[in-house]
Amino acid sequence: MRILFLTRSFNSLTQRLYLELTALGHEVAVEFDISDTVTIEAVELFRPALVVAPFLKRAIPETVWRQIICLVVHPGIVGDRGPSALDWAISEGESEWGVTILQAESQMDAGPVWAAETFAMREATKSSLYRNEVTDGAARAVVTAVQRFSENGAAPAGYTASRRGRWRPLMQQVDRRIDWQHDDTQTVLRKIRAADGTPGVLDQLFDTPCHLFDVHPEALVPPAPAGSIVGRRHEALLRATADGAVWIGHVRRADQPGSFKLPTALAFPAESARLPDRPIAIDAPAGTPGWREIRYEVAADVAALHFPFYNGAMSTAQCARLTAALRLALAQPPRVLVLFGGPDFWSNGIHLNVIEAADSAADESWRNIEAMNELTRTLIEATDRLVIAALQGNAGAGGVYMALAADQVWARDGVVLNPHYKNMGNLYGSEYWTYLLPRRLKSMAPGEVMDHRLPMSAVQAARSGLVDAVLGGSAQAFREQVLQRAAALASNGAVPAALLAKRQQRERDEAIKPLATYRQEELARMRRNFYGFDPSYHIARSNFVQRVAPSWTPRHLAIHRRS
Repeated sequence: MRILFLTRSFNSLTQRLYLELTALGHEVAVEFDISDTVTIEAVELFRPALVVAPFLKRAIPETVWRQIICLVVHPGIVGDRGPSALDWAISEGESEWGVTILQAESQMDAGPVWAAETFAMREATKSSLYRNEVTDGAARAVVTAVQRFSENGAAPAGYTASRRGRWRPLMQQVDRRIDWQHDDTQTVLRKIRAADGTPGVLDQLFDTPCHLFDVHPEALVPPAPAGSIVGRRHEALLRATADGAVWIGHVRRADQPGSFKLPTALAFPAESARLPDRPIAIDAPAGTPGWREIRYEVAADVAALHFPFYNGAMSTAQCARLTAALRLALAQPPRVLVLFGGPDFWSNGIHLNVIEAADSAADESWRNIEAMNELTRTLIEATDRLVIAALQGNAGAGGVYMALAADQVWARDGVVLNPHYKNMGNLYGSEYWTYLLPRRLKSMAPGEVMDHRLPMSAVQAARSGLVDAVLGGSAQAFREQVLQRAAALASNGAVPAALLAKRQQRERDEAIKPLATYRQEELARMRRNFYGFDPSYHIARSNFVQRVAPSWTPRHLAIHRRS
């Protein structure tokens, strides 16, 4: 059937639902929620059988929901109402939560229930829960609701509100306030995690108002006065709590107009430079306390490298640190190396926020892409071991091609890939994609992938050749399966022959066309994006970082407007 998505943006949840429904044969058009007039026009143009609203911040126009059934995805249990569902669930320590598909009516979140799913709550940020448990639950629930609509046209009876379901108002900053003198580490973690993504917790660093994000616990020995800022590790700062400390990874300054989220030390460069450095080795023994941005471990003759960079963005400095960590891993005995990325994202490529904050965005873009290229080249040239890219989270742009530099790519079912660059102002892209992509594809031409501009599911990626295996289960179950499969590979007597074939293939490829040539050709095109007369990349990047609301829906999404 024809289904219209009405959404604030084409975010990770919307992309996942788009892929689930199109895979079932439905024709899905997308319209951004810009105004009531635009929404009404989209319905008139597309004439959908059903409207689905994955992510909204405004009510659907009454003229729309009165003439056509509109299903709203609410990240709460049956009976929960209000705009801060996950925020309150995390803050109040709920052990179980859910996602509900509601029919839009005059009262917010009070319409008939078409489907619902529940899940166990993890100790995690709102963003992480949204991208994993909420998205997985919403995918199942929306498919169920759409099937029920096609079969019966009416919401089923039988859903009753949970005893914990109630109206919860918009959570305000007063509800999130941290009392650094009395709040323990767990309380601080819960408050910031409940605000992660947006809006952050309004607080102060160095007597400057700012919103806090991206927090990690630390056992502080010896203890320090509660509330004091006592150290720095890379771009994160350490702040004492009543019984320990937390690392604060990202902030958004509230004293500067147009400010955006940045790594904490970059937002406060002079103040951070005066703090003592607190380094920790990436290969510190298992059980060593302390937060690490990059972590290396070995188990059962398999090495693993974890790099859960915030939102999957990789700055120039982070690329350099990951390259150093990769070279350390490649110098160790295990002949199978697994690259896990993070539970929410594998990688999304260059760090647009850090680039936006630089004195010269063009120069920082160039440094960042060169650092990504060096990391990818190190992977391509690692011919003395088998490298597995294990995508437990989504991947986009240069992050996809960094994964393709591995020998095998294993992805968790439900992972979404965006293997293209053009949505960022017609960016050409690098990371050796002109070498890596053609040798991978089974049924598509490289141009079809790069010009597609739409997301790709893990299953679709496997069909096209970008992914070698799709494994089910949660992120934790996926990691366990990956390590088991990797251990089986490591004990396989065929590994030496596979490594020999890998070295020989790399030598043949290099003789035909050196990697340096691919890099030079790609960077020649990237130079035009960064320094050329067309400002599309810089405009798109700035709009993305500044969260500028779209004024229209791109035509590859709004298929009802193409003519």
